[in-house]
Amino acid sequence: MFAEKVFAVAHVADQAVLIILLMMSVLSVGMIFERFFALRKVSSQSALVRQRIKVALQSNSVEDFEEIARDPSSLEGKAASYALRHMRESGSKGVEEIFNTFALSERPDLEKFLTFLATVGSNAPYIGLFGTVLGIMKAFQDLAAAPEAGQQTVMAGISIALIATATGLFVAIPAVIFYNYYSKKVKGILQSLESVKELCLAYAKKKGI
Repeated sequence: MFAEKVFAVAHVADQAVLIILLMMSVLSVGMIFERFFALRKVSSQSALVRQRIKVALQSNSVEDFEEIARDPSSLEGKAASYALRHMRESGSKGVEEIFNTFALSERPDLEKFLTFLATVGSNAPYIGLFGTVLGIMKAFQDLAAAPEAGQQTVMAGISIALIATATGLFVAIPAVIFYNYYSKKVKGILQSLESVKELCLAYAKKKGI
């Protein structure tokens, strides 16, 4: 009795799985494009700040921290401006906490949608495999109901069922690729903030703040 209900569900659920995978694909593609445009600007600004930090280190000019703080267009510039204002009002004590708090407050925006991409990348193949299992169950149930259908009918049903596995991989692979790519971008931005924090501490020591 229970098996009959399972086979009855399999007759419709295999198509439902494909619809779910297609919906996941559309959502992940939209999020991939959103993150691309959102992180491209932030990442390019961070690259410029890192270059300025390299120049400051090569010239032993930690005063360049003030120049970074005058540029509020980048995350590093905003954090530096907050830290510089704090130092002028209260000294260098608590500067590290200013940078750490800023990084924590910005991180959710930088990592927006990345959790969804990771979830799609790790689960879409299993959802596709589930759809394939349901499709194979449906194919053999059809054969049992009509034995005269023959081997070709079963093979056709199985080949259709395998589409779910292929679709799952098709959905998962771009999600995994772009999750890793954007995670690396976010890591680079946070490392850039960390570099500005260290330059800020060197600036504070040199100025005796």
